[in-house]
Amino acid sequence: MSTLTGSVTQAAQSSASHYRRLRQRNRRLHAVIVYGLLAVASFVFIMPFVWMLLTAIKSAQEAVYFPPTIIPRELHLSNFVEAWTHERMQFPLWTWNTVYISAVVLVGVLLSSSLCAYGFARIRFPGRDFWFLATIASVMLPPQVTLIPLYVFFFKIGWLNTFHPLTIPAWFGGGALNIFLLRQFFLQLPAELEDAAYIDGASRLQIWWRIFLPLSLPALLTVAIFTFQGTWNDFFGPLIYLTGRDKYTLALGMNLFNSQYGAEIHYMMAIAFLMTIPMIVVFFVAQRYFVGGIVLTGVNR
Repeated sequence: MSTLTGSVTQAAQSSASHYRRLRQRNRRLHAVIVYGLLAVASFVFIMPFVWMLLTAIKSAQEAVYFPPTIIPRELHLSNFVEAWTHERMQFPLWTWNTVYISAVVLVGVLLSSSLCAYGFARIRFPGRDFWFLATIASVMLPPQVTLIPLYVFFFKIGWLNTFHPLTIPAWFGGGALNIFLLRQFFLQLPAELEDAAYIDGASRLQIWWRIFLPLSLPALLTVAIFTFQGTWNDFFGPLIYLTGRDKYTLALGMNLFNSQYGAEIHYMMAIAFLMTIPMIVVFFVAQRYFVGGIVLTGVNR
C-alpha cells in the first residue's frame, strides 16, 4: 500500500513539475512575441526621426540622391548652425516667440484649468453637473465653427498681429479636456484634508493653492506636457492671427523656409530636428509622471 501511495505521489509531483515547465515555457514564448512586436513598432515609429537626423548631416547634393543613401558619406554638422543663422530667416527670434507663447499659455492653462476643476470637484453649487457636462460637450465643437467670430472679435479690439489671441484665452478655463483630467484627480483626494484645512481657517483659494496643487503634481505634469506640445507645434493659430514676420513662431518660420528654400532639404531637416528636441526632452524628463497622471486621472471613486 505504501509503495502504491509513493508511486502516486511521485507521479503527481512529476506531472506538476512538467506543468510548471510548460507554463514557464509559454510565458517565455509570450514575452518573446510581445517584446518582438514592441521592438518592430518602436523601429517603425523612430525611423522617421532617425532619417531626419541622418539627412540633416548630409551635404546638399547627397540629400537629394536617388536612390537615397542611408549613412552619410561625409558628416556636415555645420548644417545646424548654417540653417539656424540663415541670412533670410530669423530663427532665433522665432524661437523666442514660440518659447514666450508656450510659457504664457502653459502657466495660464495650469492655473485656470486647475481652479475650474477644483470648483467642479469640491464645491457644490446649483447646476454644477449641468455646467460640467456642458464644458465636456464643448470638446465636440470644431474650432472652425468659432474661427470667424473670434477673428472678428480680436480684430475689433485690436489684437491682430499680437500674441494676445494666442495667450490670453488660455487664462479663461484652460480647456475642457484639462479640466476633466484634473477634476478626476481631485475627486480622489481625501475629504479629510479639506476638512482639516477648514478647521485651521483656510479659505477655498488657500486649500486649492496649498493642498490640492502640490498633491496633484502627476496630473498637472500630464496637462503641462499636452499643453506645451500643442502650443509648441501649433501652426493654425499663429497662421490666422500673426502677419508680421517679427511675430512668427517656429511653425510659421519653417513653413516660410520650406516655401522659399524647399530645395535645401538638409537645412529643412536640421531645423526640424532642432524644433523637435524640446518635445523629446520634456517627454523623457516627465515620462514617469506623465504615465502616472494618465492612470490616476482615469480612476474615480
